[in-house]
Amino acid sequence: MTTERNNYCVILAGGKGSRLWPWSRNKFPKQFTDFFGVGRTQLQQTFDRFTHILPKENIYINTSCDYLDLVRGQLPEVAADHIMAEPIHRNTAPSVAWAVHRIMMFDPKANIIISPSDHNIVNDTAFYHNINEGLMFVEKNDAILTMGVSPTRPEPGYGYIQKGVYTGEGDIYKVQAFTEKPDREFAQMFMDSKEWYWNTGLFLSNTKYLRQCLCGFLPSVLPVGEIGEKITTIKEEEVFVRENFPRYPNISLDYGVLEKSENVYVMKCDFGWADLGTWHGVYESMSKREGDNVVIDSDVILEDSANNIIKLSKGKLGIINGLDGYIIVEKDNVLFICKKEESSSLVRKYANEVQIKKGEEFL
Repeated sequence: MTTERNNYCVILAGGKGSRLWPWSRNKFPKQFTDFFGVGRTQLQQTFDRFTHILPKENIYINTSCDYLDLVRGQLPEVAADHIMAEPIHRNTAPSVAWAVHRIMMFDPKANIIISPSDHNIVNDTAFYHNINEGLMFVEKNDAILTMGVSPTRPEPGYGYIQKGVYTGEGDIYKVQAFTEKPDREFAQMFMDSKEWYWNTGLFLSNTKYLRQCLCGFLPSVLPVGEIGEKITTIKEEEVFVRENFPRYPNISLDYGVLEKSENVYVMKCDFGWADLGTWHGVYESMSKREGDNVVIDSDVILEDSANNIIKLSKGKLGIINGLDGYIIVEKDNVLFICKKEESSSLVRKYANEVQIKKGEEFL
């Protein structure tokens, strides 16, 4: 069994969520919204879930300086030195490197869970079991463990992990390959093969090994190696971050470390999972009502309409007639309607166009 006090979680909550525009906005991204109308935001639900596995004081939040006040407001129980606010947006590798250093300053024997802040978990009991099993594995092994879920549809918007040799422990396999966002035909082949899992973005490792990987594959990310060893207080660390973080590469942990390391494994998990990444992905993952429409916490009257996803603000009534296969999203000062199948490219296209023609207030 792992020692609970040596287990930690870092929740990554600094993303802008731009693919879910206009519900997710630059000043108020999706992780800070109560997307499903359950009374807790995505970030709060993620935090709540990990408090069933770890002591609250072992949970850290990584975010952007832009969202520091949002994190403090939504998670007042998290101590100030457990919130790491980056001075500029970067990808997950620099974020994880900073978190590893922060935790190892106080516990060099730590095991760490890296978790997104905006995923939908269906079965919490299975989630707790899978995470605890994973923590026991990384405590005993110098390895990075990814959490995989069997695909339920040929989703081209997700990353995929191919399992390799069985380890002999639980449902854990050596990783054979990673593939990011294949086209639908390949996604169908992956699904049919039973060898590929969806990459949930959840990673576990012991911090000693993870720091070793970061030093070896990404020596330019902070604060690892000799420089990191000389920084022994939070004050010193935060000064270092403010001065150096903008120089660090915009690179993901997946690309920078996982795809290069020899000791990466995947656990087949059964907790049920959806990435709230794109409108089409949300549609595919949700249960459907009459006409295969998905209505998310919204007041609507539908007639002669099918295969749509609808998300409106509280207090707004939507009356929709004759639409098939559309996204209808309203938030604050933006109403966005487009064909569902083309939504990923159109969200990006129109968000860029709006920024140029109308300014930041609409993003």
